[in-house]
Amino acid sequence: MNEFEMIKALAEEGNMRKAAERLFLTQPALSQRLQTIEKDWGTRLFIRSQKGLEPTPAGELVIAYAKDAIVKREEVFEMISTLVDKIHGTLKIACASIVGQTWLPQILKEFVERYPNVQISLITGWSSEIVKALHEREAHIGIVRGRIDWKNMKQHLFRDQLYLVDREITAIEQLKETTRPFIQFKSDSNYHQEIQHWWQRHFAMEPSRQITVDQIETCKQLAINGIGYAILPSITLLGDEKVNKIPLLNSEEEFELTRDTWLIGYESSFELKQVAAFTEIVQTYAGKIQEMEVFNETLRT
Repeated sequence: MNEFEMIKALAEEGNMRKAAERLFLTQPALSQRLQTIEKDWGTRLFIRSQKGLEPTPAGELVIAYAKDAIVKREEVFEMISTLVDKIHGTLKIACASIVGQTWLPQILKEFVERYPNVQISLITGWSSEIVKALHEREAHIGIVRGRIDWKNMKQHLFRDQLYLVDREITAIEQLKETTRPFIQFKSDSNYHQEIQHWWQRHFAMEPSRQITVDQIETCKQLAINGIGYAILPSITLLGDEKVNKIPLLNSEEEFELTRDTWLIGYESSFELKQVAAFTEIVQTYAGKIQEMEVFNETLRT
């Protein structure tokens, strides 16, 4: 365990006990190592307070240096790994939460079975947070949803349909008179803008009642249990839910309202062997979804 990893853990946890648990050390051992590190730097890096560990001004400089050193070290290991045939190293993924909860697990299962020597780091969040993680070199590749402003490599994975989901409502027109609550989940602003624009094109009034939850899975379960209606992408629906699923259509052109999923990253990251191996599996699974969408479209027509 090098000193940079310790400094990073102490800064992020802000607590000696939690940092020790994260590093698989005892508190006395970590405290002693910190004293040695501070002696080497010739200054105190952290101050104990009621809030926990607070970095000193000098400590903030060393923390930033330590984080940069860790990133650089990982990059060197990754470059070395490209010199040999065996695929190993660390695969750093930043993924939109909805994809991480529904689609990504089956891909990671196949990946870890094929490449057991690769370590995986996974960050989930909103698509805007995924882009930020790529800019800050916290991830090699990102899986994002919707309209994303990304100037580097960008691969389209699949497009899924948006549905109105409810146990009672059977047609979009019924939303004009229903008193059932509209259940919404917190997400990227562009997703909510798409839904809001769709609503405004169809209805003059806002929903009479609304419920807002923090997670899409919570939103789905409330709708399935009959508490209200929700607008959900097909990626979240398994097909066995006992609810009405009504595709959202644009009233002007009668095209279906959809949501795109993209694989993005810097060109240099896609050249890494572990990233290339992951991308290959991702594209295979994305192809299966695209084939299913074509099949469903054929049935609808």
